[in-house]
Amino acid sequence: MLGFMTYAALLPELRDAWALSNAEAGVVSGMFFAGYIATVSLWTALTDRFDARKVYLAGSLVAGLASAAFGMLASGFASAAVCQALLGVGIAATYMPGLRLLSDRVGGASQSRYVAFYTSFFGIGTALSYAMAGFIAPALGWRWAFLASAVGPLLAGALVYGLLAALPPRDAPTRFSLSSLLPLAAWRRVLANRAAAGYTIGYTFHCLELFGSRAWMVAFLAFSATLHEGPGFPWSAAAIAAVVNLLAVPASILGNEVALRIGRRPWILLAMAASGTAGLVVAWGAGWHWAIVLALLTVYSMLVMAESGTLTAGLVAAAPAELRGAAMGLYSLAGFAGGMLGPMVFGGALDAAGGAHSGVAWLAGYGAIGAGCLAAPLVARTFGRT
Repeated sequence: MLGFMTYAALLPELRDAWALSNAEAGVVSGMFFAGYIATVSLWTALTDRFDARKVYLAGSLVAGLASAAFGMLASGFASAAVCQALLGVGIAATYMPGLRLLSDRVGGASQSRYVAFYTSFFGIGTALSYAMAGFIAPALGWRWAFLASAVGPLLAGALVYGLLAALPPRDAPTRFSLSSLLPLAAWRRVLANRAAAGYTIGYTFHCLELFGSRAWMVAFLAFSATLHEGPGFPWSAAAIAAVVNLLAVPASILGNEVALRIGRRPWILLAMAASGTAGLVVAWGAGWHWAIVLALLTVYSMLVMAESGTLTAGLVAAAPAELRGAAMGLYSLAGFAGGMLGPMVFGGALDAAGGAHSGVAWLAGYGAIGAGCLAAPLVARTFGRT
């Protein structure tokens, strides 16, 4: 995961160096998710036919080469977008295939705990990616930050392939079919289940807000720093983003515990409305004392994560057993499609409302990515409780 947020940590610097508009900078960030959603079904299907360790190793090589190529070759919008898309392709071959490798080797009552532990490291990897870029770029330059991040997936591939024993080969279809990669008929049945469709749409807007806010967090902190006449932030923007993301990791687990007590539906609607509102408060308070800004940003990030686990648990519970795999595949694709749109929507809103030096534009940006979450209670009330 070390290359995941390298671009986001360096977005203000690269945007200015390459004279990109905010919309273009958002597109470069979103291209990671474009690469991910374009290939995740293929990589996952390959684990049914081949040793998943080899799939993971291939993805690690692609991710490492993509980060290295960004550091050596990226010189503007087009080349950066291609490198980000390739990074998404590589990570797509490690995240879900990695979960497959884990779930094939553990079972019983402990499996869910192992899976929860595995998925929580997505947030930890995000924090480390921010921190590593923020530490290396000021000392050695932004290209070295990308080159150093390439070591992460290469090391991961070597560890997984070298330390995990191969499992006996499984029976697999003799050939691929389009339906194995895009099970459209099954997805139509999933969407016909009103509850499963609701959780999937909710997850899409959750990811739009989550990844949109993460992509622009360092840039927001840079804007906020320009508004402080006295002492600014005591740490670098990338270091702050790393800590904020790390603090938000437990929010999903804690949120699910709250949902078990007050009900899944009320908690999801409350958390989504709260996160959408908190984003506007963060933008409004950009010029306040740095300690207040950091507190608001931390609370906002925790609220954004608060319904994540509950949405996933709700989908698993709502989907019929025979459609659960297809439902999870559609759920993942929809979420990362939202993740692709989030940085682009934020950047486009910044440009439309006056640019990154305008406080109103930041209100527009946070409002744009939080609009779906803010609308969730109204939509749920309109369409009833079914």
